[in-house]
Amino acid sequence: MTKPTPTSSLHTHLCFLLFLPPLLISHANSQSLQDQEQAVLLKLKSYLQSPPFLSHWIPSTSNTSHCSWQPEITCTNNSVTGLSLVNTNITLPVPPFICDLKNLTLIDLSYNNFTGEFPKAFYNCSKLQYLNLSQNSFDGKIPDDIDSLPRLQYLDLGANYFSGDIPAAIGRLQELRNLHLYMNNFNGSVPPEIGNLSNLKNLSLSFNTNLVPWNLPSNFTKLKNLKNLYIRGSNLNGELPGTLGEMAALEHLDLAYNSLNGTIPSGLFLLKNLSIIYLFNNSLSGNVSQVVEALNLSIIDISGNDLTGPIPEDYGNLTKLTELALFLNGFSGAIPASIGSLPNLKQFRVFINNLSGTLPPDFGRYSELEGFEVSGNRLTGKLPDHLCYWGKLSTLVAYENNLTGELPSSLGNCTGLTKVKVYDNGLSGNIPSGMWTAPNLIHVLMSNNSFTGELPEKMSGNLTRLEIRDNRFSGNIPTGVSSWNLKVFDAGNNLFNGTIPLELTALPSLITLSLDQNQLTGFLPSEIISWKSLNALNFSQNKLSGPIPAGLGLLPVLTELDLSENQFSGQIPAQLGNLELSNFNLSSNHLSGKIPIEFENPAYDGSFLDNQGLCATRPSAKLSICNSQPRKSSKIWSTYLALILTLGILLSLLALSLSFFMVRAYWKRNRSDSDWKLTTFQRVNFRVSISTMIGSGGSGKVHCVPVNRTGDVVGI
Repeated sequence: MTKPTPTSSLHTHLCFLLFLPPLLISHANSQSLQDQEQAVLLKLKSYLQSPPFLSHWIPSTSNTSHCSWQPEITCTNNSVTGLSLVNTNITLPVPPFICDLKNLTLIDLSYNNFTGEFPKAFYNCSKLQYLNLSQNSFDGKIPDDIDSLPRLQYLDLGANYFSGDIPAAIGRLQELRNLHLYMNNFNGSVPPEIGNLSNLKNLSLSFNTNLVPWNLPSNFTKLKNLKNLYIRGSNLNGELPGTLGEMAALEHLDLAYNSLNGTIPSGLFLLKNLSIIYLFNNSLSGNVSQVVEALNLSIIDISGNDLTGPIPEDYGNLTKLTELALFLNGFSGAIPASIGSLPNLKQFRVFINNLSGTLPPDFGRYSELEGFEVSGNRLTGKLPDHLCYWGKLSTLVAYENNLTGELPSSLGNCTGLTKVKVYDNGLSGNIPSGMWTAPNLIHVLMSNNSFTGELPEKMSGNLTRLEIRDNRFSGNIPTGVSSWNLKVFDAGNNLFNGTIPLELTALPSLITLSLDQNQLTGFLPSEIISWKSLNALNFSQNKLSGPIPAGLGLLPVLTELDLSENQFSGQIPAQLGNLELSNFNLSSNHLSGKIPIEFENPAYDGSFLDNQGLCATRPSAKLSICNSQPRKSSKIWSTYLALILTLGILLSLLALSLSFFMVRAYWKRNRSDSDWKLTTFQRVNFRVSISTMIGSGGSGKVHCVPVNRTGDVVGI
């Protein structure tokens, strides 16, 4: 080891002395900057009125630093470079001294209620790269000199109340990577200069519904680094630029809810990085390109347009596709079979088109299908057997087609099922038993088919709408109906029989009940447990009999009642007059008596037809006129009638008795004189003269003449 010489030691000390002042100065400056920043932060706390979320902002000791005031403060090299006051319910303007924090590169004030115009105080933050003022209450115009923040890479002014034009100066922020101006009140124009932001990766102008109608500038397609383009619901018009297919980096395209027309550029489906296409609810037309090379596509939603032609066969090559939405268009032809075999497809929605042919049989077999909606087409054949193979199917919507056969058996073990809508087809057979009790099932709409079988005692607790009209279901209405939670139960025109169980009246949420055109018999339940929500009741065209329950007149919201074409008898309960009925029909029954006075107006003229015993006090009811004598009480008249009949019977009996005794007495009397003596008469000769006459009267003259020699005489 070499021993240091006096010369080298002196050299070392001289060097130390030379560098010591700058080190001392640097340390002093650093300490001064920290003191300054802390003072600014404490001033900010005071400006915000010392809110509780800043309670940890307290003056630092020698062992602590304001850089520990997290999460609001971010430091780099012991200096504040980031200020985040997110979702803290601040309702004041931005403090004008905020950029006294000279090294700020990030300011995030999102999700508050800051007010006022765009704060030009930010212009003093010369190093600012990230500015997020979204979800606040800023208003006014974005300044024309917004390019005074030349280092900005991220600018989010979304969900505020900015108005006017979007300034062209934004197109001069050459460092911008992210520009978000969604959900404002802009009522001017969009500058094409935005197309000059060559570094831009994300652009969001969605939900600016007050913008002046505008076309997508062609120079927007020069944004070669743009990955995400969101301009949903912002009054876009015109055709899509043909150069859209030149945006090589594009991953997400959302131009939905606009007024775009023309065709979809074929180059769009050639973009290798494209994964999501949202062009729904526009006025796009024509055929869709049959060549699809964008193999990263996971979502295609071009629904709600005027697109025509066949569904591209190449869609069957999109192995990453999870959602295909082509509904509300004019697509025609058959559904390509290869689409049914896609391994990741979860949502398939092509309803209301002109599609024909049979459904590919492999739908649901190779992917965890969640939604299958093909209604409003001209499809034939049967539903695919494997729709709920993985137990994930939520919605089956296939109404208004020409489908036949039975429901897929896989629906019997489909725990995720929420909606089954297959009405207006030619489907038949029994319902898979497990389907009725699928725990999440809320709607079953299968009217106008040929389904058979009986209803189960137990239904899903979430089922609120059951519509099975115009089928061939049979059997009784189950007593287990009391455990159902239905709001709509329409089972008209089936083959149900038996009586209506009391349990059916225990559905407090029921709004509509239709059991018309069945074979139901017996009386309606005299007691109604809970129909407090019932609005419409239809039991017409059955074989129901007995009286109409008075309790129907106590239902608080009933406005439609149809009991026509049954065998109901007796009087119409007066309580029905309390209802405000817009549809009321009791025709073709055996009802009698006077109709309630409330129904004696032309609005109900057709409500009582073909009930021979009914009458009204006014001719407008098209019924016979009731007895014009004052009506006191039907019970009193009944009593009077009974008394009259009884008195008549008693008088008749008395007359019969008297006649009997008189005949009997006469008979006995005549019987005592009936023991006659037979006497032999002989012919005698005698003369009569004036001397023999002993008297005369109204019957003639009387003579006394002798009849023998002994002197016996007779009167003649």
